[in-house]
Amino acid sequence: MNETPTRVYAEIDLDAVRENVRALRERAPRAQLMAVVKSNAYGHGALACAKAAQEAGATWLGTATPEEALALRAAGVGGRIMCWLWTPGGPWRKAVEADVDVSVSGMWALDEVRQAARAAGRTARIQLKADTGLGRNGCQPADWEELVGAAVAAQAEGTVRVTGVWSHFACADEPGHPSIQLQLDAFRDMLAHAEKEGVEPEVRHIANSPATLTLPESHFDLVRCGLAVYGVSPAPELGTPAQLGLRPAMTLKASLALVKTVPAGHGVSYGHHYVTDAETTLALIPAGYADGIPRHASGAGPVLVGGKLRHVAGRVAMDQFVVDLGTDHARVGDEAVIFGDAERGEPTAEDWARAAGTIAYEIVTRIGVRVPRVYLGG
Repeated sequence: MNETPTRVYAEIDLDAVRENVRALRERAPRAQLMAVVKSNAYGHGALACAKAAQEAGATWLGTATPEEALALRAAGVGGRIMCWLWTPGGPWRKAVEADVDVSVSGMWALDEVRQAARAAGRTARIQLKADTGLGRNGCQPADWEELVGAAVAAQAEGTVRVTGVWSHFACADEPGHPSIQLQLDAFRDMLAHAEKEGVEPEVRHIANSPATLTLPESHFDLVRCGLAVYGVSPAPELGTPAQLGLRPAMTLKASLALVKTVPAGHGVSYGHHYVTDAETTLALIPAGYADGIPRHASGAGPVLVGGKLRHVAGRVAMDQFVVDLGTDHARVGDEAVIFGDAERGEPTAEDWARAAGTIAYEIVTRIGVRVPRVYLGG
């Protein structure tokens, strides 16, 4: 856009996305990299970030839903795209026709994608997902022989090509957790069975962002990086973004909508959970939980105003919240940084996650559609 919004907006630094992709590729030099752009690229903007990631060498893009993958194709994004969250009756034929790799975790999905391939008159690209211990999506070891056998038969008839075998870690963000090695062993066993039965995958993959950063033996042919692409640490235990060689891509900013002096004993926001203890200056920030500011961070969320860190005074409301400036002064229209890069002295998404009792993934992903994205380095 040509004009910077004045209420609240998210600056997205596409150069940071490119730098992060390059840094992650250096962590896994023998593997290809998939940039995961699900949920609007974790709130950063799927189309812009997908293009930036590809420019930096990401050879795959990943989405959760088929609709996300199809939207990228409709916008002209080429290259390999994979999506993995399917339900019965999904747009299988559209995905096959768009040359999207689809994940198959059970017989029902294989049956539906075969039907779609026949209807489309072309071979579907499928990847078999193994449940190696996460207990979420994926095929259980007890059912793996049946699924692999059926997929090989479908490949022989020409309706599908098995392009990948993959899985997902449960605790890769906890280095040394015993489940990590158990899952790696299970993955190797299930992969070996599939290859013995005639599957020749283009890519084998299990590593997410934490595993890409800490577990080289998990890299196989492809690593799938999500949050790390956007310069946010996937787990505080692994280090800060700067320690991991990453740079946050999103800076959430707002303009002060009102500045006023109130007396001692004045309640602030709903429920009066905050009451001033002296005459003070309050500043109104025109963003709230409808924009993605977590209400659970009421009384704690950090904001940079006038070069100093402040905290939410009272409850976060739907469209606005207040910070107490004490004896400092500010003007209507002054900039407030809600979160950004610690290296610039700004509060971070992780700071807000701690304040809200959640994870940084949720903080950036929940920034809503009424918050404009302003792209830098585009």
